[in-house]
Amino acid sequence: MTRTKRSRKARDMAPIHPHAAAIDIGATMHMAAVPPDCDPEPVRSFGTVTGDLHRLADWFERCGVRTVAMESTSVYWVPMFEILEQHGFEVVLVNARDAKHVPGRKTDVSDGQWLRRLHEYGLLRGSFRPTGGIAALRAFLRHRERLLGYAAAHIQHVQKALTQMNLQLHHVVADVTGVTGMRIIQAIVAGERDPDVLAGSRDPRCRASEETIRAALVGNDREEHVFALAQSLELYDLYQDKVAACDTRIEAVLKRLRAVAAKPVGKLPPARHATKQPNAPAFDARVALHAILGVDLTQIHGLGPSLALKLVGECGTDLSAWPSAKHFTSWLCLAPSNKISGGKVLSSRTRRSGSRAAALLRLAATTVGRTETALGAFYRRLSARAGKAKAVTATARKIAVLFYNALRHGMDYVDPSAAYYAERYRNRVLTNLQRRAKSLGYVLQEAGAESVGVS
Repeated sequence: MTRTKRSRKARDMAPIHPHAAAIDIGATMHMAAVPPDCDPEPVRSFGTVTGDLHRLADWFERCGVRTVAMESTSVYWVPMFEILEQHGFEVVLVNARDAKHVPGRKTDVSDGQWLRRLHEYGLLRGSFRPTGGIAALRAFLRHRERLLGYAAAHIQHVQKALTQMNLQLHHVVADVTGVTGMRIIQAIVAGERDPDVLAGSRDPRCRASEETIRAALVGNDREEHVFALAQSLELYDLYQDKVAACDTRIEAVLKRLRAVAAKPVGKLPPARHATKQPNAPAFDARVALHAILGVDLTQIHGLGPSLALKLVGECGTDLSAWPSAKHFTSWLCLAPSNKISGGKVLSSRTRRSGSRAAALLRLAATTVGRTETALGAFYRRLSARAGKAKAVTATARKIAVLFYNALRHGMDYVDPSAAYYAERYRNRVLTNLQRRAKSLGYVLQEAGAESVGVS
């Protein structure tokens, strides 16, 4: 019996995207690659100015390209991505981790060819990137975070100047950016030095007494320290104004999203917390999100209005890109990354990730661990058994699942309470113990019960 030998061409994989191209992104040069049968020179270099990017897109059109893959190199890919989308191409943004290990010597030319070949055979997964209003919302929210970081740095400069003047205000007032702290600092910058007058600016809600504040405001005035204090305060106020302007833009984007939202909006449930969070937006983010999503994300413990708004900015309002909550948590790198060989689990550690959404969920998990809720009880039980790091990751995954179900399926979260969780866990442990005892030929009895013998 003779075996028919298939040709090499028949053994090759069939291309998934026969009209695929790829671009190796750089700071001053882009290396673009098209299929070899489309052009005598299938790999070309282009500059990064806008005219060069349009010429690259025109070349793709002449070559019959329909889909383009590129790596997410810093922010250099953003102009190229947007221009290609304007020309009607399907653009796939891939993680450099998925396209590494170029065979042979590594050059810009071989990188572009290897990326194109991987994309041609469907071996690359596109990264999630929000579009439309969500992309604008995400950009404004990230810019707002940077502004708050700059403002926080100048508050540290304020505290340094106060320490050099031996004014211990930040040791007796919990927050120098609060009402009492800012009144006193502004009075010092204006030239007031009398401790009695400065302590008289104390807000009635301040926990420190007026006498304590007065004793902390007896310092050593020097011209250079007062000058540094004044400039740091001025820069802090400047960034606060910029944050307020950014809040106006964010509110406008949310109104546009509300205009195109198709989800029915019911009655907004009462807020779980009446106090306003530090650095919260100037508008009511909870009401704005409820009007867009139709659900109140803040009912999930750990998610305040500001954190929920950031999560929506990172993940969008439509989570259909992930077929299930398992896919969503895997994308966030909050699920175990199992490596199995020969039926043996070699590793199940979660992958490292720079995802902002995952960082927000970890922050929510840390917060919820201090609450008397079912999530808080889960965090504390796991923390005692496996350590805080694993407890944070596991709790963050649970919050991510609740977030996914709320946005994708409209689920309304109701906390079953910590006592319910503890009782459920106790029953599960008892069931396991009874099953193990039965397998060994014993019967478990409750302490104090009458003896019924041993089977």
